[in-house]
Amino acid sequence: MVAAVPERNRKRSVADILPALLLGAAFAAVATAYPVHAAPQEAQNAPSITVGVWGAAPAFPTSPAVVASTIRQTVRLSLGGEGVSIRLSNEMGQAPLVIEASHVALPGAQKGSIDPASDHALTFGGRKGIVIPPGGVAISDVAPVPTSAGQDVVISFYVPRSTGPVATHPLGLATTYVSRGPDASTASTLPNATTTQARLFLSGVSVVRHGGQAVVALGDSITDGLRSPVDANQRWPDDLSQRLIRAGMAVSVVNAGISGNRVQHDLPLAESGPSAVSRFDRDVLSVPGVRTVIIMESINDIGHPGAQGLAEQAVSTEDLIAGLQQLVLRAHQHGLRVIGATLTPFAGTIFPGYYAPAGEAKRQAVNQWIRTGRAFDGVVDMDAALRDPAHPDHMLPAYDSGDHLHPNAEGYRHMADAVPLSLLQAP
Repeated sequence: MVAAVPERNRKRSVADILPALLLGAAFAAVATAYPVHAAPQEAQNAPSITVGVWGAAPAFPTSPAVVASTIRQTVRLSLGGEGVSIRLSNEMGQAPLVIEASHVALPGAQKGSIDPASDHALTFGGRKGIVIPPGGVAISDVAPVPTSAGQDVVISFYVPRSTGPVATHPLGLATTYVSRGPDASTASTLPNATTTQARLFLSGVSVVRHGGQAVVALGDSITDGLRSPVDANQRWPDDLSQRLIRAGMAVSVVNAGISGNRVQHDLPLAESGPSAVSRFDRDVLSVPGVRTVIIMESINDIGHPGAQGLAEQAVSTEDLIAGLQQLVLRAHQHGLRVIGATLTPFAGTIFPGYYAPAGEAKRQAVNQWIRTGRAFDGVVDMDAALRDPAHPDHMLPAYDSGDHLHPNAEGYRHMADAVPLSLLQAP
């Protein structure tokens, strides 16, 4: 096995994650199993590039450890290509992460199963296994697996040793299967599998294709899709991806939302993940092929201090604008287009202490700056999309999940519909 190059280690601990979650052939034998949409001639003539097509931002490590287990996760690709690569994360880990085998396949007929005829082994530098040190990541070699936009693929990998606390994206809203025992990564159905809705170690999927670009959605639980259905892919970035597919645009959408996330603060709310400022390089700039970022952050900066008793972390409107400006500047330094999304209504939220009139004034001020401050290259008015015209500080009931902070599935779809696709064309 070979060792991956370490990255900055953001260790986190947490006793109880629920409050913040609420708040917040080449392979010819199976080529026909992986259909590829026909591409325009100009796209086919473009050079081959790598484009990120799926993501789950690591938030914090949790216990218990994974020991001698096969982990299987299904992901929906927002853009297809001629080959697939995965990104495994131990950035939150406290011990080396040993990966003994990894595979990509098509889903089988039963939930959590694979079609064995479509299975393809993944390698790392030509080897089947890798050791990822604490704070590190590993990128697999490109497997010659043709895929289509909107297609589901299944990633399975075997972890032979105890991992220590698991690097995780807690609000996966997708079923992850964990099978204790010998390597079963090529099995059609995992034996005696337990399930979780968290994403474990898998933090990114990329494809190799001719042309295309990625859009990253950076945000909190509203971007992460809290209160949308499990295994349904109905977060607003998912719905936006479906619009792009229907429009025939070679643009992927990578979700970099973390439930409970804030712009400038992480600790002591470690369960809300690293702040947007501290994770921007990891979750935005490192995405292959990224050309645009949509930023929808800071409602938790407004609401968390009152809800969590963090008076010392109360922020002013000027603080929020300064933090958002930093994200814009860093994106522009890397040649990215930056789209600002206004903050959605939250009056009447069921979370005690989260809403206050002073917080509403900050939300209105930040939204006014996003709309008129000219810091962004474009604006998506999510506030206007979801607010109740009769009570603008409230979410329209038809779009409200019931907690008066997070949209329901219809609300998320309406948010996606509010994004002008012209903003997502290459600069």
